[in-house]
Amino acid sequence: MQDKTEDRNESNNLKEKLKSLPNRPGVYIFHGEDNEVLYVGKAKSLKKRVSSYFRHQGFASPRLRKLVQLAKDISFIRTETEAEALIVEARLIKHYQPFFNIELKMGERYPYIKITNEVFPRVIITRHRGEDDAIYMGPYIRVKELRQVLRLMERYFPLRNCSLNLKETPVQNRPCLRYNLGKCLGPCAGLCTPKEYRERVDDVILLLRGQTSALVEGLRKRMDEAAMALAFEKAAFYRDAIRAIWRLSRQQISITLRDPIDNEIWSAMERLQDVLGISLPLWRIEGCDISHLSGRESYGVFVVFEQGVPNPSLYRKYSIKSVEGIDDFRSIEEIVKRRYSSLIEKGQPLPQLLLIDGGAQQLSFAIRALKELNIVNMAIVALAKEQEDIYIPNAKEPIRLSLDDPGLNLLRRVRDEAHRFALSSHSNKFNKRYKRSALEDIPGVGKRRAAALLAQFGSVTHIATRTPEELEEVDNIGPKLARHILKYLKGEITDEDIGKKIS
Repeated sequence: MQDKTEDRNESNNLKEKLKSLPNRPGVYIFHGEDNEVLYVGKAKSLKKRVSSYFRHQGFASPRLRKLVQLAKDISFIRTETEAEALIVEARLIKHYQPFFNIELKMGERYPYIKITNEVFPRVIITRHRGEDDAIYMGPYIRVKELRQVLRLMERYFPLRNCSLNLKETPVQNRPCLRYNLGKCLGPCAGLCTPKEYRERVDDVILLLRGQTSALVEGLRKRMDEAAMALAFEKAAFYRDAIRAIWRLSRQQISITLRDPIDNEIWSAMERLQDVLGISLPLWRIEGCDISHLSGRESYGVFVVFEQGVPNPSLYRKYSIKSVEGIDDFRSIEEIVKRRYSSLIEKGQPLPQLLLIDGGAQQLSFAIRALKELNIVNMAIVALAKEQEDIYIPNAKEPIRLSLDDPGLNLLRRVRDEAHRFALSSHSNKFNKRYKRSALEDIPGVGKRRAAALLAQFGSVTHIATRTPEELEEVDNIGPKLARHILKYLKGEITDEDIGKKIS
């Protein structure tokens, strides 16, 4: 009877998990007894893919039937694209080696384009990424995309694909048929130099890395040179290549994906996952910090770490709007609410972990913001600077790790990066403040006095470093106005304060 009750509870738990799955790309993980990883899969739509396992009473495949029977829980990682989901899936399978995953255990399911490390490099299609000095592009999710790229390469950027052991000297008197068909430069017969061949290899690398602008710019220069030399057939060839590249790039083919995460970073992620008791791999970590400019302007920043490394393209900063004065606690609450309500509204993935710069109080205000948004599947911690204490929800005491602990060091990198990003934002706001308009905005200064001050001291930055007595030496600048100017530039008073009558 007890077993049946437990089975019903597990079934209800799975049904609730299915309802919470987003209709977005990501990776799903089936867990068995003791949270054992049974299966890892990727999906264009997590809701549709995972729900399909439980719609059928029976599968033709005994393996799938057994998987569904043993599944006790499901977790997922949202990703931006299906391509990113592929990378996450492959890494997790290689790490956990789940019993029900067969094809990706050895990482040989999806193909790569390999450019060999030789005097005259070859292009090879392989399903295994070796530990050598070759350049690997991919993996490619769809064979159709791979064929499109190969056709374009073969027509406009042909490289050899033979297995001849070529050095800088020719190995045969005449080239193979591929040379006559325009599909090889004929290095085997000495019909091109290593430098000429290397130029073609560089073109291929730019193409495969998606750096189409740089590639097209180089081709356009060659086209112009050919036209100037009256080599119109060659110029037309480059023109057609440029058109083909733009057509390919407009299809938004995901050619290059991120390299696999290195073992040191993976170990740090896994260590932190264990310390915090988080079931999901920490694929995306966000760090939050509050900063003040000269004690008067408050704003918050978010940095994003993906696969343990920063992704600056996802960094964001927010001016504090609803909080008056300096109040870090309510400022954290405001920006956390704004940040994640925006991500939810846009259907973008949430991080597995949010790191707050601060202690227990800062953490409590961030938790309050997440509760208002009904976000329950995201871990959150705070890291205090002095002792590097890690504060977690519902714990009386913080977690203390040794300073060389890899998990702690990962948190510190996220915290320090958030602080660095905040300081860089400071400099931008500071530069805006110290323009000529900053003087003219001060009531009582105006254009004439601003011009006189700048003529005397050279810049607003230099004015801010002077004493009131030095400012008084400028015509029409009295003692009281001089003090107000310096206080304003140092952020010690507001526009409202300085607007009071100055005699």
